[in-house]
Amino acid sequence: MTKNASAVTVRSRREPVLVCKKCFKRVPGGSRIKRALKSAAKSLRDAQPGRRPRLVMTSCFGICPKRAVVVASGTTLHRGEYILLADAEQVVDAVSLLMPPERP
Repeated sequence: MTKNASAVTVRSRREPVLVCKKCFKRVPGGSRIKRALKSAAKSLRDAQPGRRPRLVMTSCFGICPKRAVVVASGTTLHRGEYILLADAEQVVDAVSLLMPPERP
């Protein structure tokens, strides 16, 4: 006997920023990129209280660049894009691409 169950949709209060943990291990300076991502996410959270990004370490995306870390969010995945970060200086520009536009 089967029941008719409907799917439940839930909206998160945090925007997940997905980061390949394999890339962090392989890239020189990966820990600096991680710290810069956390710092940029925190400053964004302070500036816009409704949007609270959170770093989520994931398994491999399958892109595997040689000298970069693969980062994505729901916004970039919706567009079919991934962001490659080679150093910590690129993080500030990347965070603006990772976060969705402000909702009215």
